[in-house]
Amino acid sequence: MHSGVHQAIATVWRIESARITASVARVVRDVGVAEELAQDALVAALEHWPQDGVPDNPAAWLMITAKRRALDHLRHRQMADDKHGGIAADMEALGTTHVPDFVDALDEARQDDIGDDLLRLVFTACHPVLSTDARVALTLKLLGGLTTHEIARAFLVPEATIAQRIVRAKRTLSDAGVPYEVPRGDALGERLASVLEVVYLVFNEGYTATSGGDWMRPDLCNEALRLGRMLAGIAPQQPEVHGLLALMEIQASRTAARTDAEGTPVLLAEQDRSRWDHLLIRRGLAALDHADLLTTEPGAYHLQAAIAACHARAGRADATDWARIAALYGELLKVSPSPVVELNRAVAVSMNAGPAAGLVLVDALMKNKALRQYHWLPSVRGDLLARLDRREEARAEFERAAELANNEREKTFLMERAAALRG
Repeated sequence: MHSGVHQAIATVWRIESARITASVARVVRDVGVAEELAQDALVAALEHWPQDGVPDNPAAWLMITAKRRALDHLRHRQMADDKHGGIAADMEALGTTHVPDFVDALDEARQDDIGDDLLRLVFTACHPVLSTDARVALTLKLLGGLTTHEIARAFLVPEATIAQRIVRAKRTLSDAGVPYEVPRGDALGERLASVLEVVYLVFNEGYTATSGGDWMRPDLCNEALRLGRMLAGIAPQQPEVHGLLALMEIQASRTAARTDAEGTPVLLAEQDRSRWDHLLIRRGLAALDHADLLTTEPGAYHLQAAIAACHARAGRADATDWARIAALYGELLKVSPSPVVELNRAVAVSMNAGPAAGLVLVDALMKNKALRQYHWLPSVRGDLLARLDRREEARAEFERAAELANNEREKTFLMERAAALRG
C-alpha cells in the first residue's frame, strides 16, 4: 500500500516540483529558500498521504502546502526584521490574505500565472553569474525535479560534488542579488542564449556521452527534451527555442538505431532508418516550421535543426541532400563561427564533392589549437583517407582518435576501425 503511495508522490513531484518552486520563488524572491519550502511540502506529503490517502488533486495539495510554508516564512522574516507593515505587502504578493481550504486549492493553482513563474525560474537557474556546471546541476534539480543522486549518476561524478555545486549556486545567486525576473530588452537575447546552452549541453551529454562505458545516456536526452518542450510552451515567440526543440526532437529520433545489439556505435550512414522514431521526426519538423514562421534570420540552433531535417527527410543515406547541408553549414559559420562547424562543413563537402575536396578543408584545420584534443578531427581525417584508399595513413588517424577519446565505447569503435585497415 505505502509503496504505491510513495510511487504516486514521486511521480507527482517529478511533474510538479518546478511549478511549485517557481510559484513560491515569486513570493519569497530567493530560489534557495523556495526550493526548501517546496521540499517541506514534499515531506508533508510523505508524512500524510500514506495515512490519509492520495488527495483528489495531489498537485494542488503540494502547491498550497508549499504556499503555507511560504506564508509562515514571511511571517517569521517580518518578525525578525521588525518591519511593520511588511507582512501585508508580502501577503498581497502571495495573492491571498488567508490560508485557503484544500478544496479551493485547485482553483487557486489554476489562477496562478504558472508560465511566467516557470520562465522566471528558468532564467534564474541559468543566470550567467553561475558556472556552466552549476547552471546545469541547478536546472536539473529545480526544473527537472531530479535528485542530487540522479544528477550525479547521469554525469558520472560523485554525489557530493553535485550537492556542493547546487549549494554554491544558490548561495551565489543570493549573494549576487540576482533578481527573480524575466530579463527585458537587450538582456533577453544574452540570457536566453544561456538557458538554451544549458538545455543543449544536457541533451548532448545524453546523446553522445563524453566519458564512461555507455555511448548514450537516454535519460539525459529525455530530460533535455522535456525542458525544451516546457520552454517552447512558456516562450512561444522565441524562434531559437523552437529551433533547439526541433534539433533535439530530430536527433533523438535516431536513438534506437545508433547502437547495435552489443551497444557498439552505428554511424549515421549505416543506420537502419526504419528504426528511427517517426513521431519524434514529425514533432521536430513541426517545431522547425514554427521557427521558420517566427523569423527570416535563423540562429544557430535553427540552422542546426534545418541540417538535421535534411537527414530526417532522406529515406536512404544516398538520398541525403549534401549540397544543401554544406550550404547550411556555411550559413551556420556566419552566425556561429567555430572550428567544429568548419569540420562538420568539411564532412558535408566531402559527401557532396568527394573525399579529396573534404580533405583539403580538414587539413587546413589540423593546426587549429582549439581542435588539438578534439578526437573527431583525426577521426574525420581517417575516414576521408580511408575513402581515398590511403589505408596506412587512415589507420594512424583512427588510432590517434582513439587515444584522444574518453568514452570507452567510442574508443573501442575507433580501434576496430583502425584494425580493419591493417595490411
